[in-house]
Amino acid sequence: MSSAKQHRKYDSGYQKRKKKQRIDELIESQKGAMERFIRKEPQVSHPGNQGQGSTQNTSVPNANEPNDGETQVENTIPTDEIEIENIEEVPNNGDNMDGTSTDVNLELDSSSHDANVDTSFSPDIFDPRYWDSLDPRQVDILAKKGPKRDLSIKKGPKDRYSRRWSARSYIRILPNGEKCNRDWLVYSKELDRVFCFSCKLFTNGHRKEKKEHWRKVLFRIVAIVKFLAKHSLAFRGHNSKLYDDSNGNFLGLIEMLAEFDPVIQEHVRRITNEETHVHYLGPRIQNELIHLLASAIKSETIEKIKNAKYFSVLLDCTPDASHQEQMSLIIRYVDLSSNDVKIEESFMGFLDVNDTTGQGLFDVLVSELKNLGLDIDDVRGQGYDNGSNMKGKNQGVQKKLLDVNPRAFYSACGCHSLNLTLCDMAKACAKDFFGIIQRIYTTFAKSTKKWQILKDNISGLTLKSVSATRWESRIESVKAIRFQCADIREALLQVSDIDNDPGSSSEAKGLANNELGEFEFIVAIVIWYEVLYAVNLVSKHLQAKDMLIDIAIEKVEGLISFFKNYRETGFLEALETAKGIALEMDIGTTFRKKRTSDDTNLATQSAEESFRISYFIPIVDQAIASLTRRFEQYQSYQKNFGFLFTSEALKSLDAKSLKSSCQNLEAILTKDGKSDIAASELYVELKFLQDFIPKDDMGPVEILKFLKRHDCFPNASIAYRIMLTIHLLKSYLRSTMTQERLNDLAMIALESDMLEKIDYERIVEDFISKNAQRIKFFK
Repeated sequence: MSSAKQHRKYDSGYQKRKKKQRIDELIESQKGAMERFIRKEPQVSHPGNQGQGSTQNTSVPNANEPNDGETQVENTIPTDEIEIENIEEVPNNGDNMDGTSTDVNLELDSSSHDANVDTSFSPDIFDPRYWDSLDPRQVDILAKKGPKRDLSIKKGPKDRYSRRWSARSYIRILPNGEKCNRDWLVYSKELDRVFCFSCKLFTNGHRKEKKEHWRKVLFRIVAIVKFLAKHSLAFRGHNSKLYDDSNGNFLGLIEMLAEFDPVIQEHVRRITNEETHVHYLGPRIQNELIHLLASAIKSETIEKIKNAKYFSVLLDCTPDASHQEQMSLIIRYVDLSSNDVKIEESFMGFLDVNDTTGQGLFDVLVSELKNLGLDIDDVRGQGYDNGSNMKGKNQGVQKKLLDVNPRAFYSACGCHSLNLTLCDMAKACAKDFFGIIQRIYTTFAKSTKKWQILKDNISGLTLKSVSATRWESRIESVKAIRFQCADIREALLQVSDIDNDPGSSSEAKGLANNELGEFEFIVAIVIWYEVLYAVNLVSKHLQAKDMLIDIAIEKVEGLISFFKNYRETGFLEALETAKGIALEMDIGTTFRKKRTSDDTNLATQSAEESFRISYFIPIVDQAIASLTRRFEQYQSYQKNFGFLFTSEALKSLDAKSLKSSCQNLEAILTKDGKSDIAASELYVELKFLQDFIPKDDMGPVEILKFLKRHDCFPNASIAYRIMLTIHLLKSYLRSTMTQERLNDLAMIALESDMLEKIDYERIVEDFISKNAQRIKFFK
C-alpha cells in the first residue's frame, strides 16, 4: 500500500451536509432573479368573466412588514390557485349549493370593485400567514369553505439539520393499514410551517379564553397566599403533591376550592391528567407571590412615611433559634393620607446583625433607612430596650444617632422599664416570694393525678407558671393563689397524703403548713398582688399603638403617686385583707416572733413592725426610685412639648410663657442653623389657636385633625406631628426561616389592615411582568 493512499482524507458526514447546505442556499437565493428585471402589470378581472377561466394577478402584501407607502416587490398569485372549483382534493362542506365557482377575494369585497378597474389587492385568505388579521366576516367565509392545499408542493425546504416537511404528512396510516386523510392539516409554503386549520383560524378566541382562565387561577392562588400569610399559617407540608395527606395548608386549600370552584376544579383536573405542566402551585411561585404582597404593603407604607416627613425608629434585637441575631425595625409616623389623622406603627422588616455593638447596630440602621429611601435627618424619635448597646449614653445606638441627628429624641421602652422596675423591687426583698409561687405550681404540674386534685379543689382561676422575663404575666400567677388560698392549701394537704414519694409528700406538706399556713406569707401575697395589679394597668396603657407621650407621662406619674400613697396606707390595708383570708383558712393572724439578741434595736420592735420595715418599705421605696430614674427622660418631653399636650394646657399660657415655649421648641429642633419651625410664626399661630380651638379638652391628635381641616397653621402642624412620632414601645417577632421570606410573611401578618386594601389585579399584573415568558403568555 502506497503512502499517498495511507494519508488520503474524506470529509465527514457533517462537513458534507454543511457543504450541500451552502450550495442549496446559493441555488435558492438565485430563484426568481429574472423577475427583478421584469414588471408584471396587474390584470383586471371582471365579474362576468369569472366563468371563462380568466386569470387574475393579485398583489399579496407581506404580513410581517408594515406598508409604509414605498415601492415593494409584488408577489402574484394566479386565480386558479384561489378558486374553489380547483380544490377537489379537500372535502368542503361549505360550497355554494348551485355549484358555481366563486372567487373568494372578490366575494369578500365585491362592493369596492369597479366594473372596469380594480385597484385594491386583497390577501389570499387561504394563506395561514394572514389568518390572525382576518375580520369576523372573513373568518366565517373561510370556515365555510374549509382548508385548501397546494398539492404541487411535495416537500418543503430543508432546515439546518436536513429535516423538512413532506406531503406524506397529510396521510396517516393506521395500525390496520388503512389510510386516514388529515383534512385539518394545512401547510404554509411561505412560513414553512404546518397548522391545524381550526386551531390556527380560531386561535385568537382560544387564546383569550386561555389567558382569562389563567388569570382567574392566579387570582385564587393570590387569595390563598394572602389568607395563609395573614393568619401566620404554614404553607408547605412534607411534599408538594396534590391529594396527599401531608402536602400542607396551601395545597390543602387548593383541593378544598376544587370541590366547588369550577376554575380551580378545571385547573386541578388538567394537572392530575398531565394536560399541563405549568400549574403555579410550587414553593417558588408561593414565595414570589408572598414577596409581591409584602412589597405592595411596604411601598404604600414608605409613601405614607414620606408624606408625613417626620418619623421615629423603634428597634429591638434578639437571637433566633439558629443563634442568628435579628434586629426588628418599626417606624412610627403620623398618617396624613386621609382627613382622619392616625398614629401608625409599621413593621419594616428583620435585619441580620453580625456586630451587636452600638456602632454595628447603628450601621445596620443607617443602611436600611437608605435602602428604604428615608432620610435619617427626618428621624425625630428613637426607642429601644434598656440594653447598654442600645440606650448607652456613650457607645449605644442612642448616642450614635444623636451625633448624626440631635433632633432624634430617645425614649426607652416603657414596658421594659416597668419590668426592670419590678425586678429591682423583687431584689430589694431578701425573701424569695416568687420562688415559693413557682414551687406551688410545680408540685401540681409534674403529675396529672396531682393536677386533677387541684382541679377538684379550685373553681375558676388556674395556677400559672412564673415567667422568667415577662413580669407583667406574674400577676396571673399571684392572682390564682391570692383568691384561692384556702382551696390550694387543702389540695396540697391531699397531695401530701396520697403521694408515695417521701420527698414530694414532704414538699407539699411544707408548702401547706409553713408557707400558706403562715400569716406572713398571706400578707406578702396581698401586697404583691396589689403592686403587680397597679403596674399591670399602666403597662397595658403603654402597649397601645396609639399611645401618646402626654398620656404616658400622666400614667407613669400616676403610678409613682400610687406608690407614695401606698407607702403610707398600704401596709395597714394589706393587713386587714390578709386577716380576712387567714380567718377563712383557720390560721393565726399574728406574725411569728423571731428570736433576736438583746443588744439589737429589733428586740424592741414587734414582729409586725419588723415585717413592715424589712419587707414592705424596701419594696415600695425601690419602686418609687426605679420609676423616677427609668422614666426621667419623660420629664424633658414634658418641659419641651408640655404646652402642646392638650388644648387646656395651651390656653393656660400667657403671652410671655407661650413665646418662651415656642423659642425653646425652636432651639431643640434646630440643626446646623436650620430649624423645623419658626418660633415667631409658631407663636402667632398658637396665640390665634388659643381663642380659635372650640373645646378645652382636646388632645394632640384632635388638635392636629383640627389643624389639618384649617390648613393655615403650618408651624403648629409640624410641631404636633413631631411630638406624636415620639413613642415608647417596641415590638418584635422571632422565626428561623430564610430572611426574605421571614420579612415578607411578617410584613403581611403585622400589616394585615393595609393588606386588605391591596388590589388583586395589581398583584397579578406585577407577577406577570416579572417574566418575559409570562408577558408573552398572558398579554
